[in-house]
Amino acid sequence: MTGAERFLAAAHRQPVDCTPVWFMRQAGRSLAGYRELRDHYDILTLTRTPELCARVTLMPVDDLGVDAAVLYADIMLPLVGMGVPFTIDPGVGPIIEAPLRTADDIAALRVVAAEDATPELFEAIRIVRRELDGRTAVIGFAGGPFTVASYLIEGRPTKDFGRCKALLYAQPALWKRLMETLSEVTIRYLRAQIEAGVQVIQLFDSWGGALTRDAYERSVLPYSRRIIESVTSQGVPTIHFATVSGHLLESMTAAGSDIMSVDWRVPLDEAWQRIGYDHGIQGNLDPAICLAPFDVVARQAQIILDRAHGRHGHIFNLGHGVLAETSSDTLRRLVELVHSATARS
Repeated sequence: MTGAERFLAAAHRQPVDCTPVWFMRQAGRSLAGYRELRDHYDILTLTRTPELCARVTLMPVDDLGVDAAVLYADIMLPLVGMGVPFTIDPGVGPIIEAPLRTADDIAALRVVAAEDATPELFEAIRIVRRELDGRTAVIGFAGGPFTVASYLIEGRPTKDFGRCKALLYAQPALWKRLMETLSEVTIRYLRAQIEAGVQVIQLFDSWGGALTRDAYERSVLPYSRRIIESVTSQGVPTIHFATVSGHLLESMTAAGSDIMSVDWRVPLDEAWQRIGYDHGIQGNLDPAICLAPFDVVARQAQIILDRAHGRHGHIFNLGHGVLAETSSDTLRRLVELVHSATARS
């Protein structure tokens, strides 16, 4: 099987010749070629220049041998069309100098055609599809509604999500208006990615685990479900991801994705049992383990493969993004290990 055939078959819980592998943040700081580009270009220039974006997206395919290329982009890009200026501080994350504070701020958010907002992103996707020519799958993505809302309201990364939660609990009508706007923007953005050529979509609601189950089900789940349904109606498999979300596994599964991506805090076999074997599962090696000697990495990876029991629908990944200090050689050997350990005649 090609990487694309392997990945897409696993996404549909069909037989594969070996377990497919990719890594969140695989196109980034752990690769020497990427670090060289960053000496000359800032992050937003790389993401918004089609040829550069495609170049970074393709690096892990050639360097690591992964089965999927994930678009080198940022979950904040849809804000361009919404009329919200932002920057990305490499040491901090997304920064919004004028975060949303009032009903007027939320009412001022624009909903425009995604192709008009970030046309360069869709051109990058078309370049990647041409260059790969079916070798590996192409993953597109967007930020989940709670995660994007948290940046819009807080203005930067946060540990307590105080302002965001205050709005959710105290002003449910205003929260609903924000969620409806973000859902519509995200749906347009993802459909445009599919039209450009992505074959799988991952919804990164990375910080959804900050909410209680009740708050998530009442104030976030309906919008995540709407987004995911809009993608699956296009015939594209979906992956749903959050961190520190063990208490939300069943609730997030109810959003309807084909695959649940789980972090390392819940054993993979336990998580799979909880979400049901009618769903695929992605994960879930602790990214920090990849900083250890490779014999440790190999031993921990094998534990995850053993927990998967060879079931159809497992996609091997980390439980979150690749850490910057990770050796690309470790990742390359990890891909080879997973492929060889799960090879089927």
